[in-house]
Formats: sequence, structure tokens, C-alpha cells
Amino acid sequence: MNNWQATALNTAPDSENQIHSDDLAKQYGFKGGLVPGVTVSAYLLHPVIESFGMDWLEKGYANCKITSPLYDGETFDVLSEDFQEGRINTFLKNQDGKIVANAETKLLEKPLSTEPKYKGAPLVKDDYQAPIASLKVWQQLKKEGCKAFKFHWGGENPLIYLSNEKLLPEILQPKKGGYANLCFLLGCSNWILAGNAFMNPWVHLQTKSQNFRPVSFETTLVAEMSVKDFYEKKGHEFIEVDVNLFDDKSKECCMSINLLAIFKLRNNK
Repeated sequence: MNNWQATALNTAPDSENQIHSDDLAKQYGFKGGLVPGVTVSAYLLHPVIESFGMDWLEKGYANCKITSPLYDGETFDVLSEDFQEGRINTFLKNQDGKIVANAETKLLEKPLSTEPKYKGAPLVKDDYQAPIASLKVWQQLKKEGCKAFKFHWGGENPLIYLSNEKLLPEILQPKKGGYANLCFLLGCSNWILAGNAFMNPWVHLQTKSQNFRPVSFETTLVAEMSVKDFYEKKGHEFIEVDVNLFDDKSKECCMSINLLAIFKLRNNK
């Protein structure tokens, strides 16, 4: 079993989702602001991308699960196990030795599902005010459809999951390979979810993602979303959505994502 070690970085301390801020997170019983689930997922996939390179960006599949918090500044280890050819399982241990996340990954010779087609969902307007998330709102969005959003990979300060870009796999370093990393790509699914219904605080739990094409530096993506399921369990309220990311120019799909999250945490007071 191989081992990769790094220091956790809270990539969203000023997010509208204040679960990433110390003050609100502590009110819900956490030690501090949570490192975003998309960032933790990027850590899980770091050794996978080191191993598979461009093959991963073109035909990689990952099922990433977050089971416990990871905090800013924590030293962590990602253990990777070659399950069989084209498959790697990874486990993230925090500095206390507890496994807080894991991923099952594989290269797909054939896609698990038909490549999503661009639907042309209406793009969100600048003055759009998202409704406050509720089971009723998700039901309405499932029936009527969701707003589409555009996200740009590039610029002077692209979103990366480590404090130094030179620590990224070369293919993901903005000044070298320049391809989009999982923190940004899965981040698009978070942003469109929160853009369609306002949630604060909320917690990213799991993503299942499939790559179809790499996303080059200075590429604009169009994200389209559909509501798959929503329910209450043990006092938490959950939302599951499917998100597809398309190249804005070609309208070809780059990645499909299934996202599960708690959109309303139970009140423990």
C-alpha cells in the first residue's frame, strides 16, 4: 500500500456556506471550519492522478465518500491500494489516525452510462435570488427544472487544493499541464446546487463522478443540474442531484457528477 502525506487546506473559509467558518461550525459541535468535501475528494484522487495521468482525465471514474471532518492545517495521509489493473482504492487518515474519507476509482474502457447531452437549460441571471432550500423547494425544482450556471477554469488564481501549486501532479499545475483539478470540477456541482437553492450551513457527503474529457486552462464550463432525490433521515435533510459539466464552446460533456449532501443539519440544541 502506497502513502502520500500533505497538509489540509480550507479552500473556502469565506464561503456563504458557513460550515467552513470556525464560528458556525463550532455551534454544530465541530472543532472548527470544515475543509470542503470537494477538497477532501481532491486529496483522495491525488495519487490516482499521479498514477494514471491523462488516462484519468479522459476516462476516470470515482466514488468519493466523506465520513468525518478534516480541518485546516491538519497533516493527513492518503493510503492507496492497487486493487487490480486500472483500479485504485484510497483512504484518507487524519492526524489522529482515523479514516475520514475513502474513494473507489477505476479507468473505464466503456462509460458506465451514455454520455450526457447538452440540454440548453436557462442560464441564471445576475439578479436571480435563490429560494431557501426545503423539501418543498427541491420538489418544485425537480418538477420545473434547475437554472444552469457558467464557471471558468483559469485566471490569475485558479482554485487548487494545496497551498503550493508545485505540489500538485504536473498535469494539474496551472503553469504546466494546466488541466482542471477535482477541487474545482466537483466544486462546480457544489456551486450550482447552492445557486439553485440557498443553504447555510450544509455538508457535502459523497460524489460519484465520471470523466469524459479533460478541462484545459482558460476553459468556461456550463453546468446543468437535475434533482434526483430529497428526504429526511435522523433529523437531517438530504438532497441528491445529477450535475453535468459541458465545454461552453463545443457543448461536449467533460464530466458527470452525482452529488449527495445534507442541506439542512438537525438542531442538536
